[in-house]
Amino acid sequence: MTSSPAPAAIQFGLDTFGDITLGPDGQPLSHAQVLRNVVDQAVLADRLGLACFGVGEHHRPDFAISAPEVLLAAIAARTTRIHLGSAVTVLSTDDPIRVFQRFSTLNAISNGRAEVILGRGSFTESFPLFGFDLNHYHLLFEEKLDLFAALLENGPVRWEGRTRTPVDVAGVYPPIEEGRLTAWVGVGGSPESVIRAARYNLPLTLAIIGGSAARFVPFADLYRRALGELGLSPLPMAVHSPGHVAETDEAAREQLWPHYQAMFGRIGAERGWPPVTRAQFDREASPDGALYVGAPDTVAHKIAATVRTLGLSRFDLKYSNGALPHDACLASIELYATRVVPRVRELLSA
Repeated sequence: MTSSPAPAAIQFGLDTFGDITLGPDGQPLSHAQVLRNVVDQAVLADRLGLACFGVGEHHRPDFAISAPEVLLAAIAARTTRIHLGSAVTVLSTDDPIRVFQRFSTLNAISNGRAEVILGRGSFTESFPLFGFDLNHYHLLFEEKLDLFAALLENGPVRWEGRTRTPVDVAGVYPPIEEGRLTAWVGVGGSPESVIRAARYNLPLTLAIIGGSAARFVPFADLYRRALGELGLSPLPMAVHSPGHVAETDEAAREQLWPHYQAMFGRIGAERGWPPVTRAQFDREASPDGALYVGAPDTVAHKIAATVRTLGLSRFDLKYSNGALPHDACLASIELYATRVVPRVRELLSA
């Protein structure tokens, strides 16, 4: 089975984890400076007319963002149009009510521009940090998502589960001013997670960080089929994937490769993987890989193919990659907004 054609109103966004980058002297910047740079990157994205800007939550030394809502509030004060979200919020080790309150506050001060992507994240440092048992990994997310879904109704909340005391309140404050808080479920590629998103009637974000987007067609089809079988209307679906844009394919690859190598080498060593090779990098940068790296036209063709293959409503480029410097990130954002996105729209309308 193949996925349906992409909707006409596709959105384009950017994601970052606040990767610790190199300064002009070749030394890593402080976490504080990286956070200030992320604000500047978001301001540029807003000025260039991109639809969404997402910041991911992590609790490890190679990423600066551990409190997405605080950073997004600072960005909200300096932007006017762009939607501001998490990519992702690690719901398993947070309190759903506090997450809702923080994002409803962000939604208020940004005039309705807040959204949250709920997920389990790709690291587990938050479990011991906040006192949660990894043995309850699946149960924690299932129950906390169940409670969060109840909060989205903006009314009385009566909930009971195994991982916290029951909730029976008239409301959670501040409520969303108009409509509902935009909440997505982030999925790495398990059928159970896809069905869960459909069951809660929440839009889906697929994190594709390796291999061909075509591998995820069964998940996209499963999601749409599950919504239909539940009697629910179609919902948006997005993809989050890493990439980097430069003037030429060669420049983009040469700029990114040493930082990609170092980042995946470090993470791979923690997980027992062999060192990443240039051949693996080039394979991911090919039309069949998950790395959207190259000249604007190259990246545009690859994004358009992914949008068509999966029937997406949104594509989010994870533009920060390891220690890739701030100036290179700014240049990539500008090329993405001014040349890649218009070209993708042309290709999709052809």
